[in-house]
Amino acid sequence: MTSMFRTVMGPDFDRLHPQLQRRFSVGLASGEACTGRGVMEHVWHGPAFVKPFLALGATRNILVPEAARNVPFKIENVPYADTYGRETVTFVRTFDLPGRSRRFDAQMVLSPKGDRILDYLGTHQHLASELHLSAEADGSLLIRSGEHRFREGPVDVRVPELVGATAEVRESFDDRAGRFRVRVRVVNRYFGPLFGYQGSFEASYTDVRRGGVRPGLRPVREESRA
Repeated sequence: MTSMFRTVMGPDFDRLHPQLQRRFSVGLASGEACTGRGVMEHVWHGPAFVKPFLALGATRNILVPEAARNVPFKIENVPYADTYGRETVTFVRTFDLPGRSRRFDAQMVLSPKGDRILDYLGTHQHLASELHLSAEADGSLLIRSGEHRFREGPVDVRVPELVGATAEVRESFDDRAGRFRVRVRVVNRYFGPLFGYQGSFEASYTDVRRGGVRPGLRPVREESRA
């Protein structure tokens, strides 16, 4: 067994910087979890009219409606088998903004056939997107989201482009600083940039077979469709 990221990326995984290979080897096979701690130099959002939509998403730990600089940041990547037996890795980001903390929750789920990764967003996994992962020439990792689907009960519909968005994540390792660097942009086709952040962090690794998944890290609801 290998990590879900190596499984899906295949030989392209070996083109990643060695530190990115280590970080994205977290999974049930390795038994490791990864926690990143650092500072986001800039957390931003688009024009004022997008703030109500960001605030609505924030009620389910999706996106962040505030803007700030030099924000303490933590990301928790913890593997577990979900209710349906699928390998899952948490991508729970906590931003310690002035006056309050915000979370941006996602769980990456390996499809039953092992040929793709689905990104479930928020506390209730109502939004799902297929991810496209590739290694860049400099050894960084580029992740792009595909179309979003809304899933609740019998409902399984594509989110219209008018209200949907595409996410792009670039993660690299800075050898000189000894830190990971990340840049995230969420863009709507019609309204432009909606939300994003950029900064750096250091990573530490723990044995998840001993510590398990801490309370509050898993979603409230898990979606069965993959």
